[in-house]
Amino acid sequence: MNGRLAWLAAAATIAALSGCGDKSAGDKAAPAKTGTAADASATASGPAVAMTPPHRKPGLWEQRVSMSGMDQTTRLCLDEAVEQKLSWWGQQATKDMCAKTRIARRLDGAWEIASECDMGSGGKTVTNGVATGDFATGYRMEATTVTTGAGAPQMNGEHKMVVQATWKGACPAGFKPGDMELPGGMKFNMIDMAGKTRSAG
Repeated sequence: MNGRLAWLAAAATIAALSGCGDKSAGDKAAPAKTGTAADASATASGPAVAMTPPHRKPGLWEQRVSMSGMDQTTRLCLDEAVEQKLSWWGQQATKDMCAKTRIARRLDGAWEIASECDMGSGGKTVTNGVATGDFATGYRMEATTVTTGAGAPQMNGEHKMVVQATWKGACPAGFKPGDMELPGGMKFNMIDMAGKTRSAG
């Protein structure tokens, strides 16, 4: 999983769509990449309209991330403060790495997401995606990222990701806001990781 998509999986955990420094989330969404499912769907449902994106309900979210033939299920504990910092479309997760970030609502209620980011040794990424759901009981996000110039050849090319997220109730004992649990029980805090990533950059 390349750097941008890893953040998407965590923050949307959706990743790969971005929070970049000089564009607000309400900017008009760019058209999805020609030939993608997002592009066809956007054409059928009309133009997107700039609106304030929804927030996920506080509590424990279970997220199944599918990409490159692999599936991974994670659990993420959210409160309102964490949601502001780690939005489902990944706005702040890669702050200052992205030249463009756009998100807007379509006439059918779905959300279009687009970003262009420079991940350093991880290459330059262009991401387009569509998210649906009520963000209180669940949501689904499909995204396609094209990466070029990455140091690891396998990171380059087109990568498709699907995030299916379901709200599971209150965060259980042992979880604090921002904590993400990976398969096998390994747990880390997304807020702490975001701070370390910015410091390293």
